[in-house]
Amino acid sequence: MNNEIEVVHNPAAGRYQAVVDGLTAELTYRLQGDRMLATHTGVPPAIEGRGIGSALVRAAVQDAMARDLTIVPLCSFVAGWLDRHPEVQVKRER
Repeated sequence: MNNEIEVVHNPAAGRYQAVVDGLTAELTYRLQGDRMLATHTGVPPAIEGRGIGSALVRAAVQDAMARDLTIVPLCSFVAGWLDRHPEVQVKRER
């Protein structure tokens, strides 16, 4: 289902967002030099369980890789996603 979820990067707000069924899910971050600090992932309860959080993390990871940034998963959801996807070769700070 991730393929159907459109994730939009809003760099001015420091977030990746997806609107599903009129509700907004987001992954917020802040940049610190060459580090992307992933601070929070939020998916409204009404749209949970549809892969939206994973789509947000994947978009952030792809962006970090393209920009040669190290991801710092301050958000437990992002940390868990990275742990479950060791095939993703992104620079990560633990």
